[in-house]
Amino acid sequence: QVQLVESGGGLVQAGGSLRLSCAASGSIFSIDIKRWYRQAPGKQQRELVASITSDGITNYADSVKGRFTISRDNAKNTVYLQMNSLRPEDSAVYYCYGVGVFSRSYWGQGTQVTVSS
Repeated sequence: QVQLVESGGGLVQAGGSLRLSCAASGSIFSIDIKRWYRQAPGKQQRELVASITSDGITNYADSVKGRFTISRDNAKNTVYLQMNSLRPEDSAVYYCYGVGVFSRSYWGQGTQVTVSS
């Protein structure tokens, strides 16, 4: 079964850093991993944090520009989210998103990021 697996979340103090990873398992090259989203406590909708194309073109939410960096290792079909200068308002469950065969959407299970003040 093809799925996305995230890792790297945790508890960090404000100003600290974390790196999230998202890798495909199963037929690892059948999913194009594209984006990171987050869902903060009490919020119903997921917020797009960062995106990356297969050519490496990136985009970021205004709230994370200059602090977060999305990157990809095409050989491993893994996408990373380097998060620096973390703030308490960055606390959320972070999800990666990809698109597979026949434009099927795939979501990771989510990884918790908690930033203490």
